[in-house]
Amino acid sequence: MALIDPTARIEPGALIGQDVSIGPYCIIGPDVAIGDGCRLLAHVHLAGHSTIGARTVIYPFASLGTPPQSMSYRGEATRLVVGADCDIRQGVTMNTGTAGGRGVTEVGDRGFFMAYSHIGHDCRIGNDVVFANNASLAGHCVVGDHVFMGGLSAAHQFTRIGAHAMISGVTALRGDVIPFGIAAGAKGRLIGINAVGMKRRQFSPAAIRAVRAAYRQLFFGEGVLARRLEALEAEFGDNDAVARVIAFVREARNRPLCYPGNRREV
Repeated sequence: MALIDPTARIEPGALIGQDVSIGPYCIIGPDVAIGDGCRLLAHVHLAGHSTIGARTVIYPFASLGTPPQSMSYRGEATRLVVGADCDIRQGVTMNTGTAGGRGVTEVGDRGFFMAYSHIGHDCRIGNDVVFANNASLAGHCVVGDHVFMGGLSAAHQFTRIGAHAMISGVTALRGDVIPFGIAAGAKGRLIGINAVGMKRRQFSPAAIRAVRAAYRQLFFGEGVLARRLEALEAEFGDNDAVARVIAFVREARNRPLCYPGNRREV
């Protein structure tokens, strides 16, 4: 049975799951579906064609499912899908997709979105991510599992951030960050690999050593990038962690690769 504060406004057509708690002054649109066990503490705004996964907790003044911040948007019925067990803090914003993009913004399970972080239209966010205060993504970004976005960091549209990467606070990303990479600074340069995060995720010492060696070879080795990738595959192709890095680099489409500060971006 849902527990709904009498001051909350829920439009006809909204789907409310079992054991949902909706606090004071929340506003729920007619095309919103809220999963079982969710908690909306107070002053939460859910709009658009939005689905909120089970047991997600949303704090005051979060606004989810609002129209994309895109000049091309013409009111199409695009969507926002938020996974289960997310923790969405004060003032967080997440927009729906665009018809010219994927048509949907997707957020995975168990994400922790701290105050005033923002997910732009058509983004695809993995599981177990952490977005610190005011971390922001422009449209069409892709973020892998277990990514940490530091406070006041931001990513240019179409940027990809590989799984297990860490983006330091006050970092401006213009290029793709490889899996396991750490990026920092106003120009978003790589500064190494996220060995601490890999240890916490139970990667073996051998896997960490392989990724560290692959990082050195990829960014500081001789020859053009294509040749360095071939050398990496020949030497480390049977290592799953390094294979992720190789696949990520080869799948580049819209943004350049983020490089260490003493290497030119290509």
